[in-house]
Amino acid sequence: MTILTFTIILLFGAFVAGLLGSLTGLGGGVVVIPLLTLLFHVDIRYAIGAALLASIATSSGAATAYVKEGITNIRLGMFLEIATTIGAVIGAVIAIYMPTNTIAIIFGVVLIFSAAMTVRKKNEHAFSGGSALAEKLKLNSTYPAGGKLIPYKLTNVLGGFSLMGVAGILSGLLGIGSGSLKVLAMDSMMKIPFKVSTTTSNFMIGVTAAASAVVYLQRGYMDPGIAFPVILGVLCGAITGSKLLKRMNPKTLRIIFAVAITLVALEMIFNGFQNKF
Repeated sequence: MTILTFTIILLFGAFVAGLLGSLTGLGGGVVVIPLLTLLFHVDIRYAIGAALLASIATSSGAATAYVKEGITNIRLGMFLEIATTIGAVIGAVIAIYMPTNTIAIIFGVVLIFSAAMTVRKKNEHAFSGGSALAEKLKLNSTYPAGGKLIPYKLTNVLGGFSLMGVAGILSGLLGIGSGSLKVLAMDSMMKIPFKVSTTTSNFMIGVTAAASAVVYLQRGYMDPGIAFPVILGVLCGAITGSKLLKRMNPKTLRIIFAVAITLVALEMIFNGFQNKF
């Protein structure tokens, strides 16, 4: 295969990854990494490095729109980024020394969890109880819905902060942003409305990815020939997906995509146990 052919196929694959990732909320990394490792047999660490750079690009682009709309809780995102950033650096360092087959197996398990998260019941209601710590840190806020601002309050702040640390470790280890785990922490544990939790998670992903990307860059796991078409393709796909999302109901797509991702995850786990990475 020539370099030109490789670049074109990778660019198209990354575009599809960004498109599906945007429509389902899983992010492009869940498709890019299996694409690079299973189809092109790229070392998983180089695949993770490219996926991290793509996460930074897509998060930066999408986060701006959500912040302008007033949905993202910026204060909460910056507070939780303390945990995710520390976790991301730890995860990236672990990934450097962990066997690639073990990383592939963990990646497959997290993919299955992420697929299940896309079809679960979401918390669409604002929580009115709140906690003293959330009040003290001024994390409670409002979000626009139906032409008015809906107030909401947070609970179990320390539990959510701890789970964010785990999400950061997985992000640095696997390069997929761990958006599903971040949404779980905010949506189920801290009782934040789903729309706010997803947009705030998107706001945080870029910072988390940047922290772990530095470690991969220092170790030489950033290949421009792989990273450039991945970033360009995922970014274009994510922009296209954000426009399509306004015109379609992605519920059926999420179910189909969840099944497909589960099959890919099983393939990653099987190959990991067979020492094929």
